Amino acid sequence: MKPKRNLISIDDFCSSCNVETSFINTLNQTGLIEITSVEENLYINIDHMPQLEKIVRLHYELDINLEGIETIIHLLHRINGLQDEITQLRNRLELYE
Repeated sequence: MKPKRNLISIDDFCSSCNVETSFINTLNQTGLIEITSVEENLYINIDHMPQLEKIVRLHYELDINLEGIETIIHLLHRINGLQDEITQLRNRLELYE
């Protein structure tokens, strides 16, 4: 079975971005990213690439440790949730105006 088109090889990603495979495995273990295994090869879903690229930049360019990355990602998810809630509340409010 060939990997689906929506998957990117972890090895290819790591070599093209100069990232250690062990770092990707650690992200998977902490739940920050999800790795898919196909025929003993490891892949990441293309939909998760923006998250992974953000994490790699935080770690390698800004030298933020794993705990800091977890905190930042958690806060970004909360901010996005709150922004969605604000949008929904504004839309409901417009119904009453």
